Amino acid sequence: MTRTARRWLVLVAVLALVQLPAAVSAAPGPAAFHPAATGAHGSAASVARFHGLSRGQRASLLAIARDTWKFYSVDVDPATHLPLDNVSFAGGSATPTSYGRYTSSANIGVYLWAVVAARDLGLITTGQANALAGATLSTVAQLRRYQGMLFQWYDTSTGHVIRNPGDIDCTTEPTPTFDNCYFLSNVDNGWYASGLIEVRQALPGVSAQASALLGEMNFGLFYDGRAETHCNVNPAIAGNQPTGQMYGGYYAGLPPDQGDNWTHYYHNGALYSDPRISAYIGMGLHQMPGNVWWRSWRELPPPAPFPDCQATDPDFSWQGQWPMPGSWVTYTDPQSGQRFPVWEGHYVYPGTDLSFIPTFAGGMFEGLMANEVVPETSWGRHSFGLADVRTARVQIRYAKQQLGYPVWGMSPSSTADDSGGYGVFGVEGLVFPYYGFGADASHPNQGLSLCHGCATEDVVTPHASFLALDVTPQQAYANIAALRSRYPGVYGVDGFFDAVNPVTGAVGHRILVLDQSMIMAALANALDDRSMQRHFAADPVSWAARTYLGLEKMIVD
Repeated sequence: MTRTARRWLVLVAVLALVQLPAAVSAAPGPAAFHPAATGAHGSAASVARFHGLSRGQRASLLAIARDTWKFYSVDVDPATHLPLDNVSFAGGSATPTSYGRYTSSANIGVYLWAVVAARDLGLITTGQANALAGATLSTVAQLRRYQGMLFQWYDTSTGHVIRNPGDIDCTTEPTPTFDNCYFLSNVDNGWYASGLIEVRQALPGVSAQASALLGEMNFGLFYDGRAETHCNVNPAIAGNQPTGQMYGGYYAGLPPDQGDNWTHYYHNGALYSDPRISAYIGMGLHQMPGNVWWRSWRELPPPAPFPDCQATDPDFSWQGQWPMPGSWVTYTDPQSGQRFPVWEGHYVYPGTDLSFIPTFAGGMFEGLMANEVVPETSWGRHSFGLADVRTARVQIRYAKQQLGYPVWGMSPSSTADDSGGYGVFGVEGLVFPYYGFGADASHPNQGLSLCHGCATEDVVTPHASFLALDVTPQQAYANIAALRSRYPGVYGVDGFFDAVNPVTGAVGHRILVLDQSMIMAALANALDDRSMQRHFAADPVSWAARTYLGLEKMIVD
């Protein structure tokens, strides 16, 4: 399984935050808002130059990129040109010992990242990149889709939708039901769309193919456009729903506004997590309004500051850090002119003045993966770009000072063994006090993530260090070097394996295409002046990210 889908299975109960919705309505069009006229349209020139690595460090990272790129020669199915979810090299074998012959929309999207990154790094020519991406896009155009969206799992040998890896072919299940034969993942399709955007900007030879596929996608499926209130939820809707947010997914043929279908849906309420890629792109395509930005939560908020909200808004005193400093700020949406109250709070690392925005389960990719393509560090220097910097600092401080590890970088990954397992790993601050529901100033929760107990802290994954190259290059480079020197078994002929136990040194000898592609994208950004970000910035879709990232000051020190 891919990381995003596995994490969905693990966290669906808690990510719901509030049990979910009903009718999906079309997002209102931004009739009075013209990004080009207001200077909100992105361009490659708007991405800050990248500095921070020496010539020797760059040479070392380029060598890692060459090894990392070799992985794709064994990962991509030669007949369908679809990327396999994973390949195992049990015992550190130089050749594959088993294959995960299934894929997802996220895997396809980030494989396209890797092709673009390899071209940008000079590992392949533009012609080769066109051929590789074009072959995959031609197959994708033939896959079963719904309103342009890809389903959860596909067999890489046949291209058929499957319910789960090793499970039934979905052609045997013709009636829509609430399982993965009909599930469209919000976040996974966001990564797929980001790959199409990268390709259409970076590879003119296949730009038309990528644009055609992107043009079919309807992110409005994932937007809960029902009536909103000035509270955090709408108590008039069954389930006390946080309307204006994104659904975590959509079941084709089973819309949430029919019968009790809404009980099978949940919201991606936490904006500082990987599903925000879909908000950037959904708004950029004018398929979601700006409401989704303001109605989603930076932290899980206290009841909104209106008398009628006190009894109906959810009690989030169970979250990792409560109470937290912050205040309610009213923003005016640049498209609609509508005003929104937003809780601008932040967590503080216990015993310090290090303030930050928490991710849901403390994983590095939740916070920093979007920055591989969306120039958050350039456009959101007081919002998510700053949050990305602080996330890396929290990871480093906690792993080294609290856990005593010689290396850092926790994010969902393979387990640190050859069982083929997968785990949710992240910096949750489990060593700090946690009282759960009803925490108060006398007995505060002092965790480091929104959720407490959703992840463990005993595995380090190399992709986390590469994600941090953009925000803390020297510390990230030093950590990459330390991983190789302290745990030589974590590196093979195809680059880094997926996981290591920092105490025992045990290694998970598996490579996930999702994780390997994050490494490729991070290396392209570090060695080619943020090329992946510049490709995204040059696309018309980028206007929304650039506009909304610049409107807030999320962290007040």
